[in-house]
Amino acid sequence: MAPLCRLTPNPSLKLTRMFDHIDFAVKDLSRSRKFYTEVLAVLGIFPFMEIQREDGREGTGFGSMQGAQFWIGGGQPVTGRFHVAFQAASRDAVVAFHAAALRMGGTNQGSLGSRPQYGEPYYAAFVLDPDGHVIEAVYRGAEI
Repeated sequence: MAPLCRLTPNPSLKLTRMFDHIDFAVKDLSRSRKFYTEVLAVLGIFPFMEIQREDGREGTGFGSMQGAQFWIGGGQPVTGRFHVAFQAASRDAVVAFHAAALRMGGTNQGSLGSRPQYGEPYYAAFVLDPDGHVIEAVYRGAEI
């Protein structure tokens, strides 16, 4: 299926984030924290903040210079389809992401490669995290 709309990039426009952050529960916070710490490090994303609220909820926020944007925490795990795509700065970063995820126990969910059906250029890898959620690293051919 082709994209519904093709936009021509306008270099005079600044890129803006669509979301401030995303947060979801995982079955085993310690296991998922280790998994994401290793996998996201190759993309320049690191544990940025730990929380422990008065109600007992714990969580880890991952991010970079813009703060914690990707959060995992304890609680009732998300069920059903869940997919998060992380930006990669290069094809090599996508390859490193895929290798790190498999090394940390992730499951291959789509081989490395171009995905022209999602637009050009689009180079990505898909893996399942410890809870079975689809995570992806994508490089769109422009320096990030």
